[in-house]
Amino acid sequence: MTDPVVWWSRRERSRKQLRGPRYSLLRDLTRALYPFLLLLGISWATSADDAKPLTTIILVARAELPDSNFKDSVVLVMNNTAPALVGVIINRPTRIAVSRLFPDLERLAQLNDKLYFGGPVEITSVSFIFRAETAPEHATQVLDGVYVSTNRELLRTLLERDKPMQGLRIFIGHSGWAPGQLEAEIARGDWTLAPADTDVIFDPKPQHPWPEQETPGAMHRI
Repeated sequence: MTDPVVWWSRRERSRKQLRGPRYSLLRDLTRALYPFLLLLGISWATSADDAKPLTTIILVARAELPDSNFKDSVVLVMNNTAPALVGVIINRPTRIAVSRLFPDLERLAQLNDKLYFGGPVEITSVSFIFRAETAPEHATQVLDGVYVSTNRELLRTLLERDKPMQGLRIFIGHSGWAPGQLEAEIARGDWTLAPADTDVIFDPKPQHPWPEQETPGAMHRI
């Protein structure tokens, strides 16, 4: 499967080769449709007993995005886990070992897996995305067979498995947007939308690890 960042780079090169009013019209129409597609699932909630339908997408940051928190980032955005849109950056591993979460689980010390920087909001909070054949308690579905949770005991149960990190990714912090903020950023061209895909979420070799010298201080206190 094509890496989203590689796909984005190819798309940028193709865009630079296009010229004329036809391209300008297509660009404007595309930017106008992105917020509509993103919010379509949210708008349906008012007609079905206020139950939000599942809408999960991938955002790929534009190459020149100035915000260091989201530079070169690929973000999984979910509309059904909180009153507002919530996301986690899925390609930004930190230098912090998973074993720091449960020091008493000695077997975790043998793992090389790291926590991921999910975003600048509530940087000391922990959430996780995992695969499961059946819906577990204390978790919310984000894709078929994929769930998100912040429940500590559920995370501990997953880490006590024979293969603790199989189909599991753990995040510190998350990403969030004020009402209308993400739509404006998409319309401005800061983000490109892509279909959410489990292979991207659980990619074993993320493209943009967090530089050690830039790791936020709050992470060291985890």
